[in-house]
Amino acid sequence: MPATAHTPKCFAEVGGRSILAWTLEAFRRNGIDRICFIGGYQIDKVCERHPDFSFRHNAGWQNNNILASLFHAEDLMAGPFFCCYSDILFTPEGLRDLLASRGEVSLLVDTGWLARYEHRQEHPSSDAEKVIAANGRVKRIHRAIADADAHGEFAGVAKFSAEGAAKLREHYHRCRQASDGGPFREARSFGEAYLIHLLQEMIEAGVAISHVDTPGGYIEIDTQEDFEYARRYWESKHLKQTS
Repeated sequence: MPATAHTPKCFAEVGGRSILAWTLEAFRRNGIDRICFIGGYQIDKVCERHPDFSFRHNAGWQNNNILASLFHAEDLMAGPFFCCYSDILFTPEGLRDLLASRGEVSLLVDTGWLARYEHRQEHPSSDAEKVIAANGRVKRIHRAIADADAHGEFAGVAKFSAEGAAKLREHYHRCRQASDGGPFREARSFGEAYLIHLLQEMIEAGVAISHVDTPGGYIEIDTQEDFEYARRYWESKHLKQTS
């Protein structure tokens, strides 16, 4: 608020383009044009503006979280796919490097993340989805990782090969059944879990998760403060590059 009072957050404009338009530009420049949008809040406005998308409606969006929302599109996970949050800015170059990754599961990780937190008073670094990495593999992904120990912050963009997608689905259903609707890791219920909760579960089960680094080139827009920062920083650095 107030940018989202009458419109979904992905329509908030940075540099004369919506956040969603920046995302589509990054995908388009990498030859990716089959888009599924999963949404709840004011999804009808996205449907109207983007009739070329596939849509999955998360009707329970007020009571569930990122992981449950993602799995509204499980029917599209038979093959390789990308997923990303809808309130982030990232570059085509970061996506290009992620596309080149040969890992079964690969995460885009911002290694310049701390510089951005110097300007964030409303969203402290303790809320960042931080990553510990070694030898090209993510060893831990968790908000409780100390800033000094973090390799970077998960940028909200992930790539799954067909094999990686199968493992994602396998562990999702295993954990969902085991939780029986109750707590799952730090979440009060499985439905309120974040994607990083399942990724950490997969790491502990022996699934190799790769990381692709971007030093900056990523902004999360979670608050009005973030929105104003993005309009200052992203416009000046990236608008001319993608015009």
